[in-house]
Amino acid sequence: MGLPCKLIAQVAFKAGGDVFHQILCNNPGHLVTTSPAKFQGFDLHHGTLGANGSVLFWKYTLEGKEQTCKQIIQDIDEEKKQITFKFIEGELIEMYKNLIITMHVETKNGIDYVTWTMEYEIIDDANPHPFSVLNFCVEFTSEIEHHIFGK
Repeated sequence: MGLPCKLIAQVAFKAGGDVFHQILCNNPGHLVTTSPAKFQGFDLHHGTLGANGSVLFWKYTLEGKEQTCKQIIQDIDEEKKQITFKFIEGELIEMYKNLIITMHVETKNGIDYVTWTMEYEIIDDANPHPFSVLNFCVEFTSEIEHHIFGK
């Protein structure tokens, strides 16, 4: 059994943290429009958008490979602008046990920051740490901002 690991990245988000939180929480399918090279499909498999316990299905491309996953929304905290996803199916859970990604928005000195936290255990010592997944999250955060500003 692997040791629990954690990766964290923080990105300034000029378009407003409330906007980012609302997209990810209530309209995640919009990522297919904002980041089509990364996201090719989205489906609400079970539940209601913006509700704990809902299950999301994704088709995406990571490191040039088409993949799929199912995530359950474990926790939404509107006050903290935080949402937690647990991976329950897909290629990533074949490599990482208990893969959980949390996104939250915080404001420091008038600047909104999107923070991504990944918690996981590596199943096989030959598997790398999921830096590519964390980078994927940082990149699509920037792509959403560019989409909002039309750049």
